[in-house]
Amino acid sequence: MLFKNIHLQGIKSGKISLAFRKWQKTALQNGSHIHTAIGLVKINAIEIVDESTITKSDAIKAGFADKKQLLNSLSQHNTGKIFKISISYYAEDPRVKLRERTTLTDEQFSALKQKMERLDNYSKKGYWTKKVLFSIKENPHLHAIGIAKLTGFEKEWLKLNIRKLKNLGLTISHDVGYELSPFGKLVVKKLQIEA
Repeated sequence: MLFKNIHLQGIKSGKISLAFRKWQKTALQNGSHIHTAIGLVKINAIEIVDESTITKSDAIKAGFADKKQLLNSLSQHNTGKIFKISISYYAEDPRVKLRERTTLTDEQFSALKQKMERLDNYSKKGYWTKKVLFSIKENPHLHAIGIAKLTGFEKEWLKLNIRKLKNLGLTISHDVGYELSPFGKLVVKKLQIEA
């Protein structure tokens, strides 16, 4: 579930407490957390609603001036049900602390390599983690299409899987492109020494 930056700031301040999406179905669950640029956003409740039941107050709580503006934002998705999602800011992103680490013991490095090997082994694309990390190292801030061309992986698959590297604290996502985190640089250096 993606949020525009202006809405994220409203969520963090508490001004925005609702979100509306038009989907065929949702994988969201009450009580789950979503990683965003401001940290973790909590899904407090989710329900399917009819357009006629949405109020101006709902629209304002979702960061829109009025109901019409909110409905216009949903109109790009012509099919699906409208989901009303109660949200709140939960906490800072734990990956931020992880990616700023500048030390790595042999035991931690071994455990991390095992996690990367699992990602490789469970992928239909084969061994991809090192290839993607090395490409990001050599091409910081290159967008997903560029990394996809360099690695031979499909763009949408690549974006999804770079998030897995981000969850390990290895990469940082920008508005355009990616770069290795300080921790990621440390890990890649060790991987290159081993190669």
